[in-house]
Amino acid sequence: MAKTVIEIRKKPNENNASILRRFSRRIQESGIIRNVKSARYNVRKESKLKVKNSALKRMARRYEIEKLKKLGKMATK
Repeated sequence: MAKTVIEIRKKPNENNASILRRFSRRIQESGIIRNVKSARYNVRKESKLKVKNSALKRMARRYEIEKLKKLGKMATK
């Protein structure tokens, strides 16, 4: 992630609360907080092998359910 430098200088006769308010506004406008929060819970993509195995399990389970329905051991909706 690229680093962004935000610098706020104190104006003459400016109190700390207004400096903090200006800084907070500048941070919010830059989108830094939004980017950090969106990347906080980054979820990796599943590997191709895992996707393939889960698809095979689903297919096997579907086949098993159809088989039980045909035998009358499982209620149909």
